[in-house]
Amino acid sequence: MTVALLAGMLVGCDPSGDAAPVPTNDSAVAKSAPSAEPTPQWNPEPASMAAVGDSITRAFNTCKVLADCPEESWATGTDDEVRSLATRLLGKDAADQSWNYARSGARVSALTEQMKQAAEKSPELVTVLIGANDACRGDVTAMTPVSTFRADFEDAMRALRREEPKTQVYVMSVPDLKRLWSEGRGSAEGRKMWKLGICPAMLADATATDKASMQRRDTVRERVMAYNEVLRKVCADDPYCRYDGGEVFNFPFTTAQLSKVDWFHPSKDGQSELAEAAYRGVTARKPPA
Repeated sequence: MTVALLAGMLVGCDPSGDAAPVPTNDSAVAKSAPSAEPTPQWNPEPASMAAVGDSITRAFNTCKVLADCPEESWATGTDDEVRSLATRLLGKDAADQSWNYARSGARVSALTEQMKQAAEKSPELVTVLIGANDACRGDVTAMTPVSTFRADFEDAMRALRREEPKTQVYVMSVPDLKRLWSEGRGSAEGRKMWKLGICPAMLADATATDKASMQRRDTVRERVMAYNEVLRKVCADDPYCRYDGGEVFNFPFTTAQLSKVDWFHPSKDGQSELAEAAYRGVTARKPPA
């Protein structure tokens, strides 16, 4: 915050009665002026962390069919091939000093309760990855309104701040669901799984390229982009929060990073890529652009 000091010309009278400048003590003026509150210094080496979010952070469908695989989570997993953020940051203390409160199927409305759970551990870092389920509804008309998304995310941040005003928060952007459709639609097995009801707003009629179908997918993508803008803006208002600059949204996911169970959630390789992206953002000297 920059404090502007408006200085006028001070005049007085000399013994002869003529107007004369009154000398000022610059150091005294500086001492009396209100000082700007410094921006908190980001700690790139937190000693504990908690993760909140949805099925991506629970590593759903990574190692089992229709089941969470938290050991392979990008955030707090223990799998050596994934090398989770917790493993990279905390080393041997990762198992004891990291907690995963994400829930498969969660929308942003569930984030407040997850934040409350996280706050109970007083972590030095909380990671957030949420929003895909808010867009992945049965139809575009059922997607979470942007205003509601913002209100729910703000409420979640307030819930954390009431208990932990200085815990660092690293917010990951919502993935580009249209790219996931583009990469996975070539798989007959994937399309078969999608027909079971996986993200219908984006993935229904996966091979259709008519105007209405493409417009529907574009509408979902635009909503995800609006969610990410909310995450960016709300995070920017919190001095202890960092947004990933859209890195997850912009990541060029390929079929190698998609689960071969549903061709939608990240595979183990995808989880590792998320871990690497989060580690770069958390340990960077400056926030991602």
